[in-house]
Amino acid sequence: MTNTLQVNDRERTASRLLKSSAKNSYDPEVDIDWDAPLAEDKPYLPFRRSTLYGTRLWEELTEQQRIELTKHEFASLASNGLWFEVLLMQILLKDFYRRDPRTNHAQYALTEIADECRHSTMFAKACERIGAPAYGPFRILHQGGRILPAALKGPSAYASILVAEEILDRIQRDQMHDEQVQPLVRMVNRIHVMEEARHVTFAREEVTRGMRECGPVERAHHQFMTALVGFCIVKALINPRIYEAVGLRPGTAYRVAMENPHWRETIRWSGEKIMAFLDDSGLVGGPGMPLWRKAGLIR
Repeated sequence: MTNTLQVNDRERTASRLLKSSAKNSYDPEVDIDWDAPLAEDKPYLPFRRSTLYGTRLWEELTEQQRIELTKHEFASLASNGLWFEVLLMQILLKDFYRRDPRTNHAQYALTEIADECRHSTMFAKACERIGAPAYGPFRILHQGGRILPAALKGPSAYASILVAEEILDRIQRDQMHDEQVQPLVRMVNRIHVMEEARHVTFAREEVTRGMRECGPVERAHHQFMTALVGFCIVKALINPRIYEAVGLRPGTAYRVAMENPHWRETIRWSGEKIMAFLDDSGLVGGPGMPLWRKAGLIR
């Protein structure tokens, strides 16, 4: 597909983002009231975004169990967001390592790493505050994450960052605007969404520049690697152990959730924006198509 996206000069974009970071950054340690009481009657996700919403298992849960389930779903999303960001920071550090530190581009990479450090701390504190485990991904994905920063480079590295960031971003925007959701959750999501907007701009331009320089073989490689990481990201979002918190068998409940049309639609909806961008960039196609379909990000 012909790329129609426009990008600015790399240094000019980085300069603008550095100024924005200086003016509009948050410190979760002081900008969130971690001692404020939790609202006992408010869910941690909108019920319609729960993995079991609309299923027989959902109908069998009490109202309090449904709230408890959303607490653990939020903890799974937050702790996997933390995992994604640790990998992202390694990718950015690897990129910074080979650049001139005097450039705006290199300095913005460090600024983004600082943002992600705060976000990771924020997600960890959120799990601690609500009294839920930091579930993280499946063991095999956690182990695979050790090699990911070394394996990814170029457009697929930044595209992988975008898949994680933008899927979570859309889910979090939905939560932060819903007044029925826990105030603490809404504040955590608001901070993350506002700062991630800069990171998305940075990564999107890097993807566009990189893909314009790719030949057919490189393009196929980046298509596959982006789809592989995208598949892993989607599968990592929900850890089956969350269902133990409401007395359900993890394996059974997880299968029901993954087959739930409501949850499958949430996944497709959460990836709409990033998939349109990746398609326009030439990253959707070729050897990656089966993985995109298995992830549920395209039909």
